[in-house]
Amino acid sequence: MQTSDILILVAMIVYMAIILTVSFMYAKRSQSSSEEFYLGGRKIGPWVAAMSAEASDMSGWLLMGLPGVAYFTGASEAVWTAIGLAAGTYLNWLIVAKRLRKYSQVAGNAITLPDYFSNRFHDSKRILMTVAALFILVFFAIYVGSCFVTTGKLLNSLFGWPYLTMMIVGAVLVFTYTTVGGFLAESVSDLIQGFIMILALIVVLIGSLIAIGGIDNVAGFIQSVPGFGSLTQSAVPLLDEGGAQVLVGGQPQWDEAGGYGFLVILSTLAWGLGYFGMPQVLLRFMAIRSSGEVKSSRRIATIWCVISLAAAVAIGLIGRALFPGMFTSLSGAESIFIELAKFLLPAFLAGIMISGIMAATMSSSDSYMLIASSAIAQNLFKGLFKKDATDKQVMWVARITMVVILIFGIIIAADENSSIFRVVSYAWAGFGATFGPLVLLSLLWRRINLPGALAGMVCGGAMVFIWHELIKPFGGVWGIYELLPAFVVGLIAIVAVSLLTKPPAQEVLDEFDHYMELDV
Repeated sequence: MQTSDILILVAMIVYMAIILTVSFMYAKRSQSSSEEFYLGGRKIGPWVAAMSAEASDMSGWLLMGLPGVAYFTGASEAVWTAIGLAAGTYLNWLIVAKRLRKYSQVAGNAITLPDYFSNRFHDSKRILMTVAALFILVFFAIYVGSCFVTTGKLLNSLFGWPYLTMMIVGAVLVFTYTTVGGFLAESVSDLIQGFIMILALIVVLIGSLIAIGGIDNVAGFIQSVPGFGSLTQSAVPLLDEGGAQVLVGGQPQWDEAGGYGFLVILSTLAWGLGYFGMPQVLLRFMAIRSSGEVKSSRRIATIWCVISLAAAVAIGLIGRALFPGMFTSLSGAESIFIELAKFLLPAFLAGIMISGIMAATMSSSDSYMLIASSAIAQNLFKGLFKKDATDKQVMWVARITMVVILIFGIIIAADENSSIFRVVSYAWAGFGATFGPLVLLSLLWRRINLPGALAGMVCGGAMVFIWHELIKPFGGVWGIYELLPAFVVGLIAIVAVSLLTKPPAQEVLDEFDHYMELDV
């Protein structure tokens, strides 16, 4: 191992030590009750709420997946995705945050999203809770796998160590600190990690611009590649029989630009709809100390999101101009941030910046594991099978569930050729379509009832699989991102079934009419 590699490794070890210290600092408080473990006692402030929501949401996708797409196919998909996510972040905080903070407390002091659904509709048989918990388990297993892919690629790219071994090491590290610290430790460490992520993006972006000689040189390269800088076309790499981009004299070869029409743009913007159904973000809304602090959190979250997304896309575009032939596949291109950091910065500082990827990965995968475990332990074990379960029993079941999720995540991440961007997009669509329409209408529409809620969840979630696996392969107008049609199907199912079945009971209507009056 070279001296530079050792310095990078030392910087990353220092970072990990700080994060693990945070976990142990909050361990005793987190273990005191299930509400503390899963929701931090509803006492997190606006900065922690905002930064932990964004850091846990973005994951290593922000520093690897999004720059990788920009590097490989140009601006169109990356830019429209970023615009959709920025808009979705703002609207989610504006429309959902304060309402969910209040209604989750009115609805039996719900501490998980499945709890909220069942309590909101007075679902005595816990059908909504059970179905929601199962969807959470499935989609978060995929999400956790994407985070482990990030860890494996990061360490493999940095040090040349075997991908599979490094992926498993990273997975076990995340598991350890999530199990010890719980939600509060996760949220506080996410605050730290959110700052590291945005700092890393800004430093690498500025350094890349300096290295290439300014914006004019970037613009010149972009103009030389058909469709690379366009928002209505997509750059198309010329691929060989093995699926790798063809290089001639070290320079990448391109086909004619592909179309990126209105329907595709609309479906890409639909990434923003996913926010309404993201459990890791919605949980922060439920946990914030006071609904009066939501406005401050919204501003912080939106500013962080806009700066981070813009920097990530720009890094991918500039990285292609600086190292045009370095990566010949989308999966490989997702390491462009790492290579730029190593090229631009002294080794120890590069290690700090690259820790931003670990920050993003850990802040997301710990959220996913914690929420999925709470869905099984709190909602299925205690809510359905053993209603008199003690907090200690619930937390043991949660830990066992985390072990299962850890194993499934490792299995999903075993293929080192997986694209982080594509894996995340699948899980994102799943949560957005399964829970997004239901969260919105449960907070905004008085007439929604239990059968409608169940229909919306099942139809939205099922349509993600149906569209992605059966319809999308036809291409053309059918090749759009599955979140858009699945979200629409979920909305229609809720409205249609609710109107065709009996109205909610009067006590449910009374709760809806007065929930915003709660002073919390």
